[in-house]
Amino acid sequence: MYAKAGEGGRLFGSVTNADIAQQLKRESGIDLDKRKIDVEPAIKSLGPHEVIVQLHQDVVATLRVVVAAQ
Repeated sequence: MYAKAGEGGRLFGSVTNADIAQQLKRESGIDLDKRKIDVEPAIKSLGPHEVIVQLHQDVVATLRVVVAAQ
């Protein structure tokens, strides 16, 4: 995933669960509801981050998101 970043790798905003859902659909064709993605704490820097994805009521997965400068 690419985002605009300033000096020191800080983003000019944050990567949201909607951004992650959009990128997931674009790259792999998986249509996941943005409300099923839990981004805690907010992604505000470059590099790898882990988010929790609720795939089913009893199935929870960890998704690794790598943010790079645009």
